[in-house]
Amino acid sequence: MSTGLVSVAYVVASILFILSLGGLSHQESARRGNLYGVAGIIIAVGATLASVDGGIVSIVIAVLLGAGIGIAIANKVEMTQMPQLVALLHSFVGAAAVFVGFSGYIEPLIETSGAEHTIKLVEVFVGIFIGAVTFTGSLVACGKLDGRIDSKALTLPGRHLMNLVAIIVCVFLGAWFLGTDSMALGIVALALMTAIASVLGVHLIMAIGGADMPVVVSMLNSYSGWAAASIGFMLGNDLLIVVGALVGSSGAILSYIMCKAMNRSFISVILGGFGQTSSSSAVADADQTVHESSVDDVCEELRNAQSVIIVPGYGMAVAQAQNGVSEMTKILRDRGVNVRFGIHPVAGRLPGHMNVLLAEAHVPYDIVLEMDEINDDFPDTDVVLVIGANDTVNPAAAEDPGSPIAGMPVLEVWKAHQVVILKRGMATGYSGVENPLFFKDNARMLFGDAKDSIDKLVGGLRG
Repeated sequence: MSTGLVSVAYVVASILFILSLGGLSHQESARRGNLYGVAGIIIAVGATLASVDGGIVSIVIAVLLGAGIGIAIANKVEMTQMPQLVALLHSFVGAAAVFVGFSGYIEPLIETSGAEHTIKLVEVFVGIFIGAVTFTGSLVACGKLDGRIDSKALTLPGRHLMNLVAIIVCVFLGAWFLGTDSMALGIVALALMTAIASVLGVHLIMAIGGADMPVVVSMLNSYSGWAAASIGFMLGNDLLIVVGALVGSSGAILSYIMCKAMNRSFISVILGGFGQTSSSSAVADADQTVHESSVDDVCEELRNAQSVIIVPGYGMAVAQAQNGVSEMTKILRDRGVNVRFGIHPVAGRLPGHMNVLLAEAHVPYDIVLEMDEINDDFPDTDVVLVIGANDTVNPAAAEDPGSPIAGMPVLEVWKAHQVVILKRGMATGYSGVENPLFFKDNARMLFGDAKDSIDKLVGGLRG
């Protein structure tokens, strides 16, 4: 394929990727956005393969192997495991940036000299640095999301100073790398920097607490984008530069939006500033009691309600109760009940996690509202069903200045006439913060598996 046709194909692919990002910003167009993305990547890969002069067989074999492994893994992954998968995929991009960086330095595809050569070396160094941080940081995030690593923040004494020293050392290694004419010494500088950056990636993510993990996933998505862009510079591939910049900038913007929604400082989250191991100061007193409810009582409350708001959380995803929730919603709406959903920006383990689950269960888009759209309606709501949510409905964020999540906007469910919390037990949420909501006078606990409880509620409402 001629260079001109390849360039045209890359332009078309870039447009499709932009349309994909636009489509993914709304539930109604998310499926179409995915299709745009798939079409774009097919065109991009096809054009790249057609432009390769030699080694096409080995490249095709590698593509087929990678695609086969990806399909096999994707088919086995449940929706509740999607955040872990996304974090793992980010690590692959980081690792690719590291390998391409070393390869591009040892056997560069494009020979350069003078100022252009210096720029090329800077691209190699920065690309490997970002890739190493992304690789190890994403693996730690995957481990935390999957429960293999404690979700509590690892707040080592002087952790910010350690991070600063690591970055300063990498800067000095960069100066050494740019100033040496010896490839052997250059490789040593790159290897030392890679090791330090890898440790930095681990420490940065370990220092971030569970409540901020959705922001971390988005942030790592941004890192992986910049890593891909660095690969594009090293390979002289315009499409990789464009796609990497799109992913990097969109991930950074999403992270900023989420931090703003959580009343967090973007810089502080990145540096682990909000990682906490302590619990809220609003720990339950010994004389506080929990009011339990039964399926029959909840069914009666729902039958008599005129307005109901359902607040889903990660517990609903784990129990795979979304289809039962959709069925219950239909039954209530057929009875004339005004049913709506309240979605917190960081509900679940991934931005948009709850929206995807509800869309998968065919819940109408128009009754799924964001926190800012529905928070003022809780005082006029008869019944709120909190299904597996915890931190996102914790009144300590609004009422307890000493809480680790103080200032984080939450769904103010406690202002409703009646709150029913579907939960397995009294465990804290992902942030490890106690939830005073469970002890409110207007709150009732319906203990048990969310799917089982919802199925019983559906049966009771039908009867």
